[in-house]
Amino acid sequence: MSENTQVMTSGKPWKLILGLALPLMFGNIFQQLYTVVDTLIVGRVLGVHALAALGASDWLNWMILGLVTGITQGFCILAAQKFGAGKTEELKETVGASVTLSVISAVIIEVASQALIIPLLHLLDTPEDILPMALFYLRILFAGIPVVMAYNLLASLLRALGDGRTPLYAMVAASVLNILLDILFVAGLDLGVGGAAVATLIAQAVAALYCLHVILRMEMLHIRPKHLRPCRKLVWQLFSLGTPMAAQNTVIAVGGLVIQSIVNGYGVVFIAGYTAANKLYGILEIAATSYGYAMVTYVGQNLGAGLKERIRMGVRHAVGIALATSVVIAVTMLLTGRVLVGSFIKGTPQETAAATDIAYHYLAVMSVFLPILYLLHLYRSSLQGMGDTVLPMVSGIAEFVMRTGGALTLPRLLGREGIFYAEVLAWVGADLILITAYYIRVHRLGGHSQKP
Repeated sequence: MSENTQVMTSGKPWKLILGLALPLMFGNIFQQLYTVVDTLIVGRVLGVHALAALGASDWLNWMILGLVTGITQGFCILAAQKFGAGKTEELKETVGASVTLSVISAVIIEVASQALIIPLLHLLDTPEDILPMALFYLRILFAGIPVVMAYNLLASLLRALGDGRTPLYAMVAASVLNILLDILFVAGLDLGVGGAAVATLIAQAVAALYCLHVILRMEMLHIRPKHLRPCRKLVWQLFSLGTPMAAQNTVIAVGGLVIQSIVNGYGVVFIAGYTAANKLYGILEIAATSYGYAMVTYVGQNLGAGLKERIRMGVRHAVGIALATSVVIAVTMLLTGRVLVGSFIKGTPQETAAATDIAYHYLAVMSVFLPILYLLHLYRSSLQGMGDTVLPMVSGIAEFVMRTGGALTLPRLLGREGIFYAEVLAWVGADLILITAYYIRVHRLGGHSQKP
């Protein structure tokens, strides 16, 4: 067993959850850092129109990334359960099958995404003056889908085994490299938004290679050619976990695309402000996603080991930790947010002031309601760790309904800023389903743990 793997089936749950979540959190911080620097350099060097082009691309990019992460995270739920149960040979079979199915999925997603870029950008009513930049940016990003698939599969597999350190080290290296390449390609060589996209893909490739290097040194994951030829039952089992998660992320992204199409109708300055705030959304969410990854692993391993009471205990501990964290982050953003969003925006004094006001208003709305988002991640990930990826998918549909419904109606009541509250409505809709589903599911588990 690698010294970086972590068995989550004994010990104090809160320590184990924090012990896995903190490295993931630091890794996410660096990931968000290079996302922010991407935006900062593009906004400051190339101006408001280039920043708006990135914004017009965001939800399309997120939709494809959601497909990739949903598939790979779903596959690795089964890996966490096999690891927790101590079934090494079945773990190898699961990993081999996941590799094969990920390669096939990457090819399909690559072809479909390249074919749909132009129709989707037109469907979103992307302004003509930023359409070429948005198209160029997405062409390059989507060309790297196999790289993104590889990194997400390898990182998800490591997290399933309780190894949060390796993805952290990979992301730190990738973030530093991405920032340096951004400066070189965008500010130095004047390659425009395409340079930012290339920098991101190179950084992802480095992260994937580092994770692969670590995995190849783990004896329990030494797979042979026979493991790459999965049986029909295993294929069905993996896709039954990965497909709902991918569908959930896709449905959420479609809701985001609807909102983006509405935002695009408000002009370039509003798009730029909305984009600046959205880039900080990742910072708001950093700890939430980290706790979510930790809970998938924690719940999956304990379910595999049959330690059902530890699942309840771990979720209770995680709720307290997550709520406290969300309050700290929200207060910090309310105090510093205007300066942060203002740093992204460069234009005429009137454009800069207007875009900054829009960005801070949106950021403040999200910050105030942040605990709702943290509960969403926590309960959704706990259900996924139990192997239930269908109800989280249903919660994604609820997010879609609430987000799009709010985006279509609230601006009529509150003005264009009403669109900011559509995001909060989406969180609420998902929480109502996820929290109810978790307590029903955990009640049905029954049983008691044999380990403290």
